[in-house]
Amino acid sequence: MNKELSTVLPVAPTRGRLRPLGLDEVRITGGFWAARRHVNATVSLDHCRDWMERVGWTGNFRAAVEGRIQHDRRGREFADSDVYKLLEAMSWETGYDIDPALTEAIGAAQEADGYLNTAYGRPGQQPRYSDLAWGHELYCYGHLIQAGVAQARARGEGELTKIARRAADHVCAHFGARGNQGVCGHPEVETALVELARLTGHQRYLDQAALFIDRRGQGTLGDGEFGRAYHQDDLPVRKATVLRGHAVRALYLAAGAVDVAVETGDEDLLAAVVRQWETTVARRTYLTGGMGSHHRDESFGDDFVLPPDRAYSETCAGVASVMLSWRLLLATGEPRFADLAERTLFNVVATSPAEDGRSFFYSNTLHRRRRGTVPAADAQMPRAESSLRAPWFAVSCCPTNVARTLALLPGYLATTDDHGLQLHQYADAEITTGGIALRIRTDYPSDGRVTVRVARSPDHPWTLSLRVPDWAEGATAWLVDPDGGRRAVAPGTAEVTRVFRPGDETVLELPVRPRWLGADPRVDAIRGTAAIQRGPLVYCAESVDLPHGHEADAVRVDPSARPEGRADGSVVVAGEISAPADRPWPYPPYDAPPTAGDRTGIVLVPYHSWANRGPSTMRVWLPTVDSAP
Repeated sequence: MNKELSTVLPVAPTRGRLRPLGLDEVRITGGFWAARRHVNATVSLDHCRDWMERVGWTGNFRAAVEGRIQHDRRGREFADSDVYKLLEAMSWETGYDIDPALTEAIGAAQEADGYLNTAYGRPGQQPRYSDLAWGHELYCYGHLIQAGVAQARARGEGELTKIARRAADHVCAHFGARGNQGVCGHPEVETALVELARLTGHQRYLDQAALFIDRRGQGTLGDGEFGRAYHQDDLPVRKATVLRGHAVRALYLAAGAVDVAVETGDEDLLAAVVRQWETTVARRTYLTGGMGSHHRDESFGDDFVLPPDRAYSETCAGVASVMLSWRLLLATGEPRFADLAERTLFNVVATSPAEDGRSFFYSNTLHRRRRGTVPAADAQMPRAESSLRAPWFAVSCCPTNVARTLALLPGYLATTDDHGLQLHQYADAEITTGGIALRIRTDYPSDGRVTVRVARSPDHPWTLSLRVPDWAEGATAWLVDPDGGRRAVAPGTAEVTRVFRPGDETVLELPVRPRWLGADPRVDAIRGTAAIQRGPLVYCAESVDLPHGHEADAVRVDPSARPEGRADGSVVVAGEISAPADRPWPYPPYDAPPTAGDRTGIVLVPYHSWANRGPSTMRVWLPTVDSAP
């Protein structure tokens, strides 16, 4: 539909196939995501703020102003960025008040030329930009700028926006075409600069982002401990064929490249990122949508190296994947990008926070062999070493990333174009934009029925488009139009074009029922196993649901038997519970008789819910009854 863009937009491209809707145009009113957003707004934001005060990260800005930063600074070199991410989340969250004293402290710590960082540049600290590979100064600017943009769009330009603009001007002055030719070891500033250019209309911010994208891949960051690919500094962005290296860095860089490509009309750059996304999804992505299989360097593995028990699948990588998929969807209009965003939102982003919003997973394994240890409520944990959700980490990028993602989540639901309105993610919601008002009723993902009722409509024809998810392949989805016409629809997009009247209802019926999935045989780690997915939700076996104190590794399933979905959201599958006898040597003859198991129904639960009932063992990919020797 022809309309001006909302001002309350996390991402506001000036061109592209689709136009996003703002947080003032979409309201999630109930169901799965409303519950999680309520916990985020009423618990998690305060939880993050209180922890940052407790561990001293917010106090770093005051210490810098008061001249005691050399001795009193707390946290890692990138701790400033988590303060900024929290401020961004608070800005997007309607009704949440931001403490003005914190913004004042940040502004007071900013130097006259716009430089702002509590880890570098002051007496007793390393000089500015002396360690671009690991210092994260530009990375911190990126999150500061995004927080400033969020404040301007959601609440009107305030002091935080002014701080962000001064910092961005400093970056342009110092790293411009005739300045420092380096790049940051952790991409992030690129997408932030583009968004600031969209907010202000100033070309210099877009030009600087484009410079950073083109400079990447020249080896300026050095080989380092993990090699050049770790920083995506081994190949220019345009020549890469797959995402590689540190997963969050790679995904943030790709998101920034899409932003630059869209704003500059660079089709070659956009095509390069699409190519990388395609290969990564086909060869380097977990069933949950998680990305990154290496713990040591938080990186992508080689093609098909996706061990479930060693899955790193960092929560921040899930957030970054959703950011990238959303930008590619806006640029191209292709529903496959919304498919991956949905999978990642339900199975990575929703998995990280506990149901009470006070603890988080940093990494998201698909197989827990030993029962975890409940972390102390008053202690921060090493990032990936917590075996259960922890209240805080020494590196707490993930809790704040989840917080900002849930705060801006309504912006991911729908878009418009010159022909109509498109629904990409399903939730009980209200949408009001450009003369159209819709009421969406659904219990998705528990139920596949999505009812779209028109409350207001222009008096000319327009097209309502609904995404039919890729997980519906092989089953039948149905679309019922306002006249009662019913037709089968395939994965992709289902459309109704007409003059809509108030009261008209369009119903999408998606086949939300459990089904068995296998894996590409090249994924060595999960040969001989199967997994259950129900709608967009991946399921797992958890030891708390198994009889006789068995652990999840005792489960073998029978994929030839049809799984049964239950009203409580669980799934029951046929299988065996067996505990093989210990042997003096763990490699019996191949034709040795298998250990006898007890045939039973095995309860599986949504993966995002695991570990909310205490320490447990868990696995997503389950050995089959015919896979035992």
